[in-house]
Amino acid sequence: MAKTKIAYFCQSCGYESPKWLGKCPSCGQWNTFAEEIIEKANTSVPDWKAPSTSLQRSNKPVKVADITFKEEHRLLTPDKEFNRVLGGGIVAGSLVLIGGEPGIGKSTLMLQLALNMPNLKVLYVSGEESEHQIKMRAERLQATESQELRGKNQKNKFEIENSTSEISQAFILTETSTQNIFKQIEQLEPDLVVIDSIQTLHSSHIESTPGSVSQVRECTAELLRFAKETSTPVFLIGHITKDGTIAGPKILEHMVDTVLQFEGDRHHVYRILRAVKNRFGSASELGIYEMLGEGLREVSNPSEILLSQRDEPLSGITISATLEGMRPMLIETQALVSTSAYGTPQRTATGFDTRRMNMLLAVLEKRCGFRLGTKDVFLNITGGIRVEDPAIDLGLAAAIISSHEDIPISSKTCFAGEIGLSGEIRAVNRVEQRIAEAQKLGFEQIFISKYNLPKADDKKRIDLSRYSIDVKVVGNIEEVFGLLFG
Repeated sequence: MAKTKIAYFCQSCGYESPKWLGKCPSCGQWNTFAEEIIEKANTSVPDWKAPSTSLQRSNKPVKVADITFKEEHRLLTPDKEFNRVLGGGIVAGSLVLIGGEPGIGKSTLMLQLALNMPNLKVLYVSGEESEHQIKMRAERLQATESQELRGKNQKNKFEIENSTSEISQAFILTETSTQNIFKQIEQLEPDLVVIDSIQTLHSSHIESTPGSVSQVRECTAELLRFAKETSTPVFLIGHITKDGTIAGPKILEHMVDTVLQFEGDRHHVYRILRAVKNRFGSASELGIYEMLGEGLREVSNPSEILLSQRDEPLSGITISATLEGMRPMLIETQALVSTSAYGTPQRTATGFDTRRMNMLLAVLEKRCGFRLGTKDVFLNITGGIRVEDPAIDLGLAAAIISSHEDIPISSKTCFAGEIGLSGEIRAVNRVEQRIAEAQKLGFEQIFISKYNLPKADDKKRIDLSRYSIDVKVVGNIEEVFGLLFG
């Protein structure tokens, strides 16, 4: 008979203690320990199949030079935004965790991915919805795909029927027991597995309730062993807490290969898929989607949706060139400066760091002589996104002064520069991509730092003659305001 053990786990960070504690020594949170019954298994057999030889052999140390390197095989999906965030496609045997707020579209994203993987056998395991609910959503997504296919003149009837049959190569399993799931996986042998969600699964080796720290950790460990030993990619959908972090122990994010955050305002139609951790690619990539009644539509050119169309020039609005991963984007930065009606002025920033906004206001007042100490200042990044790139400092400062002086700035002017405490315009990385993106979208001039132009003998010198856009090279913020406002 298996030995039963009682332990206490911190529901915030997953710290294990043999007795109850008022304060967690790991994360410092109070009253977060919960009692859980742990039952240790007597067998070393994996839960997902018969005895495995990989667990019985002992590995030996190998020299780095003797290790044969093979380029990882990536599975490309029809979703280009999804491929970009993952670093070029799905890696075989990878374990990917996707988190996001309730109702943001996590299940729709993964079901849409499962339905649009041609010639692949995908198993979609749901512990939250019934088969009929998933079928209703799948019918809506498949109907949209069929309408798009029928709308193309080059598609004949045979191609439409063949494409629809390829779309329906997804299998639905409504189960929460990991033992039953692995039995079905062994019979089906899928090429891709989607778990919705990891907090609903439970293992018979752990007697605690589903969603607890020990259950989430054990179920993830079983799926991790399955993914690595069979080279089958597994996607896990995870819930988040009220603080915005993924529910469960922090070790969950350490165990998986990739952590994706699906975020966005529920009052806006745009969603952002952001890579928080990625062992097989860049962790600074993001993909943008548009939420429609028929599903999620990928946005290939985010600069067009982040720039509003204005019929007349307005003060306090500028365009800044930013980078998210390898993708250059032009975003609209807005500022509103007004006289404070109360004793303490209000300083609010949406989509931007408030502390950096206060630094910019101090530089404008100290170095440029603008009296902003008694003014209310509001900053906003349009589109509902959050930007941490310091290259938008120059655009924000220009928007603040434009609103303060009530002088509009041309909508064909773009900014890319970081502002230092002494008022200098610091260089930004990959300025060539920012200039090329502004030129592609029809902008007439862009302000950059003179420190982005190295000495003449430098091999990395930027050739400005190959750009048709007028590049304004400035060294400090006074030069910028002199060129803009005279």
